Amino acid sequence: MPSDADAAALAGKRALVLEDEPVIGFAIEDMLEALGCAVAGIAHRVEDALSLLGTRRFDVAVLDVNVAGEPGYPVADALFALGVPFVFATGYGDAGRPDRFAAVPTLAKPYGIDGLGRALGEALRRAGAPPVAAPSPVRTGTDD
Repeated sequence: MPSDADAAALAGKRALVLEDEPVIGFAIEDMLEALGCAVAGIAHRVEDALSLLGTRRFDVAVLDVNVAGEPGYPVADALFALGVPFVFATGYGDAGRPDRFAAVPTLAKPYGIDGLGRALGEALRRAGAPPVAAPSPVRTGTDD
């Protein structure tokens, strides 16, 4: 089961689904809605997902890696540029994934609602984590 924190973090989030198999896309939609998300767009092709990103706002996304023989990475790049957390869903594992996406959570197909909730929760936590910065110098109250 997704943790209470993951469930709370997902409540009301607008989700994008990129999945070339309509039946799987509808199953993902059902799981997302059960997790409290509002599915704001389902795309069956990379170009359709990119078009949706130009016209709608999303808070999270679930991306198939192989979309009708085309890699879903252009959509991942666009989501990254927009600051939208996402997860990959694939039957191929992490093989061939570009290094720039090494930290993106991956769901191995087939997966269920629990795995989806945990992966999206992880993606949201990573997106909300403050950047690692050098420590600030200690101020003593004097301007020596």
